Amino acid sequence: MSERLASAAQPLHFSGIEVDHRDGDGRPFRVLDIPDFKVPPGALIGLRGPSGSGKTSLLHLAAGFFLPDAGSIRWGDVAVSTLPGAARDRWRRETVGFIFQDFHLVPELDVLANITLPASFSGWRQTSDQVARATTLAGRMGLTDLRRRAAVLSRGEQQRVAIARALFNAPALILADEPTASLDPAHAAEVGSLLVEVARESGATLLCASHDPVLLARMQQVAVIGDGPLILKVAA
Repeated sequence: MSERLASAAQPLHFSGIEVDHRDGDGRPFRVLDIPDFKVPPGALIGLRGPSGSGKTSLLHLAAGFFLPDAGSIRWGDVAVSTLPGAARDRWRRETVGFIFQDFHLVPELDVLANITLPASFSGWRQTSDQVARATTLAGRMGLTDLRRRAAVLSRGEQQRVAIARALFNAPALILADEPTASLDPAHAAEVGSLLVEVARESGATLLCASHDPVLLARMQQVAVIGDGPLILKVAA
C-alpha cells in the first residue's frame, strides 16, 4: 500500500460553527462556538483546553461523525458538513485516521486484525501489502506479537494498536484524541514522536487534542479552546 502524496492534504476550514447540547431539563447550552478556524494542509496543530471545553467535539466534527447546528466544515473543495450520510462515511474512510481516547478496539481480534480493520470496508481478505504495512506500523509502535488478542493487552499497548490502526490507510487527515493519555512518560514521548514523524512523512494534516505538554510542544502551533473563539498561537 503506497503512502498518499503530500498534495492529498487539503485546507481544513471551520466557519460559523455552533454546536448546542441540551442538559437534563432540556435547555440548550453552547458546546462549541467557532467563528473562523483554518488549518493549513499538512499542518501539525495541537488543541489545548480543560476537560469539557469541546476538544473531542471539535475532532468529531472534523471527522464528520456529527454535523454542527450552524456553520460549515470544508476539506479543500469538499463541504463535509453538507455531504449525505453515506458520502460522508466514504469521505471519512478515504481521508481520516481517527485515534479515539477510549481506543474502540475489537477485544476478540488480535493486534494484526485490529490494525487492518479499516481494510475490511473494501475487502474480506488482507492482502500481503496490507499485512506488511500493518506489521511495519506495529513494529514502529513497539508491538512485536501481532497474534495477541486486544483483550489481553495493557492499556498502553491498546493505545499503540489504536494509533497504528488510525495510520494504516495513510490518511491525509489524522485526528488524535489524547493519543498519549494511557502511556507512561517514556512511551508517551516515543509514541508522540512517531505520530508526528508519520504525519510529516506522508504530508498529512494532524489535529491533536491533548493535555500532554511534551506532545503539544511537538506541534507547529497550538489552538487554545475554551472561553472565547479558537485562537492559534505558536507552541512555547
